Amino acid sequence: MTLNLCVLTPNRIIWDSEVAEIILVTNSGQIGVLPDHAPIATAVDIGVLRIRPTPNDGWLTMALMGGFARIGNNEVTILVNDAEKASDIDPQEAQQTLEIAEANLKKAQGKRQTIEANLALRRARTRVEAINGVPS
Repeated sequence: MTLNLCVLTPNRIIWDSEVAEIILVTNSGQIGVLPDHAPIATAVDIGVLRIRPTPNDGWLTMALMGGFARIGNNEVTILVNDAEKASDIDPQEAQQTLEIAEANLKKAQGKRQTIEANLALRRARTRVEAINGVPS
């Protein structure tokens, strides 16, 4: 038995196919989703989506930039502000963006700049984590 996973941004479809299992980062922590999961709707946090295409496959990763997910009837629909498959992320550019985000946080002044710098840092970290993947 499988799940139909669809990951969408406002501009494009990132993923639309059947999978065996996913691990989704929500605002209240990670949840694992297998076939016949109880129906839920949840906010999706900035973080790494882990996808196991078949029970025998290793994990694939994707950087998600916050949004919402609906799970039910073996269908998972994830609508996010932005998403990138780890295989589409340039490792050097991602590392460079992370270093810039860390530097910007150190020199942030005032509440607004600090909040914006923290958000940019979380996004940059997520992209690097997606590239690094997870153990099989």
